Amino acid sequence: MVDMNGFDANEVDPAEVFNPIPTGEYPAAIVESEMKPVKSGNGNYMKLTFQIIEGEFKGRKLWDQLCLQHTNAVTVEIAQRKLSAICHAVGVMKPRDSVELHNLPLMVKVACKKREDTGEIGNEIKGYKRKEATAAAEAAPQASESTPPWQRS
Repeated sequence: MVDMNGFDANEVDPAEVFNPIPTGEYPAAIVESEMKPVKSGNGNYMKLTFQIIEGEFKGRKLWDQLCLQHTNAVTVEIAQRKLSAICHAVGVMKPRDSVELHNLPLMVKVACKKREDTGEIGNEIKGYKRKEATAAAEAAPQASESTPPWQRS
């Protein structure tokens, strides 16, 4: 038996059921990163949490794992190539710490894939690229001290 300490479900919104997001490209940013050991004990992987930053699925999270330390050299090479794609996409070519990649916009290519463990459909990140500035942001004139306040955006 577990003491519920006066919990009242009337005071808390129920958790939402999330379906996978559709296949496509989405603007996102890395919001968390941590190093974890692989189950086999043969190395470590960097777990990255991405959050979609615009559009219909804004706020949704996606994950990727980069096995940067492993006894299998091919596994490490694949992870390094993914990390290079992320670095190119966010413009940080020589990060000293994964936190330097956080909160920088990039595009993630997302696919739907059947999970081996549950058989359910889930999301998988298939690629990364630079997020292009929107046309409105490029066209907006930059305000300066000489710009009158009513003309500043």
